[in-house]
Amino acid sequence: MKFVDEATLRVQAGNGGRGSASFRREKSVPFGGPDGGDGGNGGSVLLRAAEGINTLADFRIKRTYRAASGAGGSANGCTGRSGEDLQVLVPVGTVVSDEQTAEVLGDLKIAGQELKVAQGGKGGWGNTRFKSSTNRAPRQFGPGLPGEKRALALELKVIADVGLLGLPNAGKSTLIRAVSAARPRVADYPFTTLHPNLGVVYCGQHRSFVMADIPGLIEGAAEGAGLGHRFLKHLQRTGVLLHLIDMAPSDPDADPVRDARAIVAELKKFSADLGKKPRWLVINKRDLLPDEEAEARARSIVRGLRFKGPVHLISAATGRGTRELAEAVMNFLDERRGAARRVAADAQ
Repeated sequence: MKFVDEATLRVQAGNGGRGSASFRREKSVPFGGPDGGDGGNGGSVLLRAAEGINTLADFRIKRTYRAASGAGGSANGCTGRSGEDLQVLVPVGTVVSDEQTAEVLGDLKIAGQELKVAQGGKGGWGNTRFKSSTNRAPRQFGPGLPGEKRALALELKVIADVGLLGLPNAGKSTLIRAVSAARPRVADYPFTTLHPNLGVVYCGQHRSFVMADIPGLIEGAAEGAGLGHRFLKHLQRTGVLLHLIDMAPSDPDADPVRDARAIVAELKKFSADLGKKPRWLVINKRDLLPDEEAEARARSIVRGLRFKGPVHLISAATGRGTRELAEAVMNFLDERRGAARRVAADAQ
């Protein structure tokens, strides 16, 4: 199925059923009076985050969702049946906004999380509700309130622990293939990745993390150049960014240090928070150079960038260094998760 990360849809909650204007007319009850029941409530529309859905493509086909309306009230004080709520399944990581006001209504980050986006209308009162000492035979009834209508904008932000970034052909897809079961397209030309790919990296029993490979970035991506500008948002939920650098580019005019700085500048332009995320350097394609030359070139790149964080020298094509990288990332994520649990425990 085609990857789609933005969609719009219209939701219509059910209308409330109308109340009944009924009177008792049994022979044995000469002054029976009003006995009209209330109308049933209309069904609401809820969005539910579900695992196994990875795209908003379904909303390009069906754009309108309506919940059932409530039934009308009837004699003998019977309340009408309420309309069933309509549950619409969306991918985990969907941000829901009101299309007209741009107000964010909710962020469905956890499987099973629900968000009510349209409230069903309340059922109308039957004529028994209007009975009083001065109005013993009321003929009034409530028509039932209309359900809410809304136009929604959905935006999918992939939820991953680790995000890969770098120039086209830096080796991101090759790396995710090397450390996970994901099989993104790999080819010898730029922009072979056209949409985010997710892979689960296993580092032992009950130890794993999700890695996201997004289309390669080029200078000007934050303003719309290339493909990466559409997918930078998918890096916002990650815990750490792995910045892949091609240490042996085929283009003789390429400068790994200059290009790496351009990528960092694009991150900061897109989002200040994204620019502050933990970022590791992963210097790739060491298999193309002798060991001593590869290590010397890696040191030169790090010095040129004045980079102080973790650095890993790997060959995604041969797998050399990739398991050590995965284990280091897993340890980093374990420490972050442990710290988050301790903060949550202290808050309680």
